[in-house]
Amino acid sequence: MSALAVPTTEKESAPGGTVVYRHRLSTRLWHWTNAVVLVVMLMSGLMIFNAHPRLYWGGYGANPDHPWLQIGANDDGGYLRVGGLVLGTTGVLGEWSDEGGVHHRAFPGWATLPSTYDLATSRRWHLTFAWVFALGILGYLVWSLVDGHLRRDIAPTKHELTPDHVWGDVKAHATLRFPKGKAARRYNVLQKLAYAGTLLGLIPLMVLTGLTMSPGMDAAWPWLLDLFGGRQSARSIHFIVAFLLVLFIVVHLLMVVLAGPINEVRSMITGRYRLPKE
Repeated sequence: MSALAVPTTEKESAPGGTVVYRHRLSTRLWHWTNAVVLVVMLMSGLMIFNAHPRLYWGGYGANPDHPWLQIGANDDGGYLRVGGLVLGTTGVLGEWSDEGGVHHRAFPGWATLPSTYDLATSRRWHLTFAWVFALGILGYLVWSLVDGHLRRDIAPTKHELTPDHVWGDVKAHATLRFPKGKAARRYNVLQKLAYAGTLLGLIPLMVLTGLTMSPGMDAAWPWLLDLFGGRQSARSIHFIVAFLLVLFIVVHLLMVVLAGPINEVRSMITGRYRLPKE
């Protein structure tokens, strides 16, 4: 997950080049814990997907049914099919090889946990770390509401949501013009929208759709099946949200590299951040 800044303790007039305290210890621990948890959950989730590499809409889905997404292999090699679009993916998805020979599974061993097919073990990894993830997110949201972090640092202001302001931020990012000086202490509107969408949209969807795929939770909370239109629809949404979270992380890492990786990573390790000079 992306780092979430906290209000600095120095004066707002601190000029560019000044080292400020940007991230509390709790934020840094939360960030790095999530980094490990999400990697484990993603890799174990890909192994679970390998057990049935098809996605459906509705309440039911089995081999004879028509999936909207499928990763597999035929006589021509590996393929990815989304709706009516079929892409050859030999060597990456569906059919790939390693020192053990040629394999016909959706995702290669280097991307899954464990690396060899083991559905039971991957489920244990996934469910164990899912609880760590869910409880950590819940605690973070509660704390952020209590101390005003969401309202103060994440929620965009009316001015920031105006078309001119949003478009200005889009152009600034497109031309790699990042905030300098004291402006770098606060999130810009694109960051706020991305973080708010992830914290209040994608992550709750991930947790709820994960619960919907549990027969025990379906018995306890049958409204989950109604909410998502069936277990297979919940599985599809779960997969799509996981993809969007990966996309969020990739963009976040790209921004860290472009903005100055040493300064950015140091701030998430020590809490100290040097404001870029004007």
